[in-house]
Amino acid sequence: MKVPFTRKPLHFCYALISGAFWLYTGFTTPDLTNWLLENTLTLSMVICLVAFYNILRFSDTAYTLIFLFLLLHVYGSQYQYAENPFGEWLKNELNLARNHYDRFVHLGFGLLLAYPMHEVLAFGFRVRPPYSYILPVEITLSLSALYELVEWMVADLVFKGDEQAMAYLGTQGDVWDAQKDMGLAVLGAAVAMAVTYLLHQRKQKAIRQNKNQTS
Repeated sequence: MKVPFTRKPLHFCYALISGAFWLYTGFTTPDLTNWLLENTLTLSMVICLVAFYNILRFSDTAYTLIFLFLLLHVYGSQYQYAENPFGEWLKNELNLARNHYDRFVHLGFGLLLAYPMHEVLAFGFRVRPPYSYILPVEITLSLSALYELVEWMVADLVFKGDEQAMAYLGTQGDVWDAQKDMGLAVLGAAVAMAVTYLLHQRKQKAIRQNKNQTS
């Protein structure tokens, strides 16, 4: 029997911090329309996590990674990504040509969410290796491409392709922005799955050594 949410202080703490930070960004954002659009997918993810909490329970590691990604994305949604204060600070400190905060979020999408995907595949759907390590990378690429298509449709249909649409897309004059975003997400997922695989192999090796020592 799974432990109830009220008896999981780590999960409760993550939910409380995420909710409070989400409300804070909503009340302090200078562009409420952009914030609402940016948080549509965030809200969908949270609804799924709540709905499946007692059906498919993630490990604390997976919930920590999801929590970090949500904070990263919600902070980005407070301002238009191209005007994110942390990205602006890095831009000025490192003399960069653009605000790179959106790049961090796309990299974080793959780096932080590939492992929870792996858990869903390995423990929820009983997908065996190597597919449980390969599929999260492919799913990340698919979701990244889908996100770019949704961004384009929102910019075209909601903002009518005007200046606000370009600000929402956050390309900052880079014609390869969508491809770079997808590439970073896939890179992050590949790194996450490589580390997960190596740690799993190390754990299995330690188990075999302990069995040999006790036999």
